[in-house]
Amino acid sequence: MVSNAEHQREILNQAGLEMLELCKSQLEKAIEAFLNNDSDLAEEVMSSENRVNALDIKIEKDCEKFLALYNPVAIDLRFIMAILKINFALERIGDHAYSISRYVVDRNKKISEPLLKSLEFDLMVETVFSMIENITLAYETKDAKTARKVFKKDKILDKIDFNSFDIIESEIKKEASLVGEALIVSSVIKKMERVGDLIKNVGEEIIFYIDAEVLKHKKKK
Repeated sequence: MVSNAEHQREILNQAGLEMLELCKSQLEKAIEAFLNNDSDLAEEVMSSENRVNALDIKIEKDCEKFLALYNPVAIDLRFIMAILKINFALERIGDHAYSISRYVVDRNKKISEPLLKSLEFDLMVETVFSMIENITLAYETKDAKTARKVFKKDKILDKIDFNSFDIIESEIKKEASLVGEALIVSSVIKKMERVGDLIKNVGEEIIFYIDAEVLKHKKKK
């Protein structure tokens, strides 16, 4: 027979998965809106931000209630702590999706495809969503090995972000009229790099929950 604590834990687990899927959807729509200058889709993302915020608050309150009612220890306590931190990271991803959509609505002009190509933006997008797939699978299957895949992929995002300044500077020197959109693209690249860091944080929390391994404080070999 399933205890009430186990039942409530499963409800929290499903809420975490719902938050993950919701924020993934928000980011997918935001990037699509950005690439296609689709202000209607961008407005949809901005309107849906309320759902992200509401679920964020619900998960946080449910975690607090679980801690108060069941006084969890060991793996149950790690689970609650991980859910809280995962939820925080996902809510921040939702914020970045909102901000990217805001650029689309405020500027209402399509970004130059050659500029995006020179910055390897397609690779950045592909890498981010590959990382999201990794953490989704790791979360669902409780597979720490899959969660670890995001660490290597995050380095791709760091490299693209690092190279972006010089590339943008070079493109502006060739065509001064690109200044406005170059600044927006630079900001979106920074946001995507931060999304990568947040996904990596989610991966760390999944591993912490599964293996009781705190990665943030491990020294680099």
